[in-house]
Amino acid sequence: MVNLFSLRIRGLTLAGAALLWIGGSWVPAAGAGLEQAHGVFEMLPDGMNPNDAHWMQGLRLTLGGWIDAGLTHNVDQPGSGYNGPVTFSDRADEFQPNQVYLYLERAVDRQGESFDLGGRLDLMYGTDAWFSQAFGDPQGSWDRQISDNNRYNLAVPQAYLEALVPVGRGLGVKIGHFYTVVGVESVMAPENFFYSHSYTMQYGEPFTHTGIRFSYQPTDNLLLDAAAVTGSQFAGWDGVFDHSLENWAFVGGGTWTSDSGETSLSINGSNGTVTTAPRGELNFYSLVAQHDLTPKLHATLQHDHGWISGAGQTTGWYGLVQYLSYDLTEDMSLGLRGEWFRDDDGTRVLSPARAPTMGLGPGSYYAVTAGVKWSPLPWLTARPHLRYDWSDGTRPFDDGKATSQILLSADVIVSF
Repeated sequence: MVNLFSLRIRGLTLAGAALLWIGGSWVPAAGAGLEQAHGVFEMLPDGMNPNDAHWMQGLRLTLGGWIDAGLTHNVDQPGSGYNGPVTFSDRADEFQPNQVYLYLERAVDRQGESFDLGGRLDLMYGTDAWFSQAFGDPQGSWDRQISDNNRYNLAVPQAYLEALVPVGRGLGVKIGHFYTVVGVESVMAPENFFYSHSYTMQYGEPFTHTGIRFSYQPTDNLLLDAAAVTGSQFAGWDGVFDHSLENWAFVGGGTWTSDSGETSLSINGSNGTVTTAPRGELNFYSLVAQHDLTPKLHATLQHDHGWISGAGQTTGWYGLVQYLSYDLTEDMSLGLRGEWFRDDDGTRVLSPARAPTMGLGPGSYYAVTAGVKWSPLPWLTARPHLRYDWSDGTRPFDDGKATSQILLSADVIVSF
């Protein structure tokens, strides 16, 4: 039997050390060991970790990222190979390299009392990239036009400059293209408990914005955000740099956190003009409440509601998502997610989302997901889960033949 963390090679025991294949044999590297490293870069030998370069450290730059890949089995085995309206992990019984993700960041010193400048650039390649591009204006040439392949794409979900302005307790300013502050779930795989996403995140919220964002923390317990966003035909959602720049919108809100850190409440919203059908004024809000029921049991409740008013009519959608997680050990947690998403007018949910072939009418979508998040090493995470979806009023599953489906999924994340 071979122990993963103790290998005997040519009479030499290497405990927790990275290995290199040099001259026809394995030799120890000088980087951190498997159990100590927080990313693959830290396990590289001296001189090969890009973050150890003097010029990187001098400029306070950090290069990071991850690889996320997974597989989803659909019990119905649909002929099209799509899991209905489920996005990101949308292919049935097909290996998906979801995210090859790299970022270069100069983090702003938020503890300092003087002006500081930073920024970040994110690049993502894989099957998730198509969902993460700036599709707020189809004519935009930011990352939507890089490739016409709807399976494997390149996305640039973030590219911004950031500054800390010494006003009061410190005013944060971002200018460029950045992720939204709305909601619990994130495009970035390591930020989520589950491999798959909720309908509320997939169809009810923005992913990114382009514009200028301000953040300020007037007290230790309160964080305020306000952003003027543009480049989108849909009220500043998923905007680009070169189209619809005249269509400005607002996104922002605040987050309160208790002194103990066990409880938080976030309220964020959006307002702007929609210039595509249905045209009108978009109003949107999202409420997120989080509380540690015990030191090991954590609960999160999210409610979103959006509506577009114009031309004497109103179209809307709303969602309710409950998350529960329980920490079995330091490296393993159990999770449960339950959701109801209502597409009031049949204008939000698509099936399949990547290549819609059927028009869905008004309906409600429900999903229950149970799974495990296991990190046996600081740089390695596995997320198996079982998901049951069903709908009321539409047949979005099994290529339009079913009102429900069962998915069994698993993915692995390797952090750099």
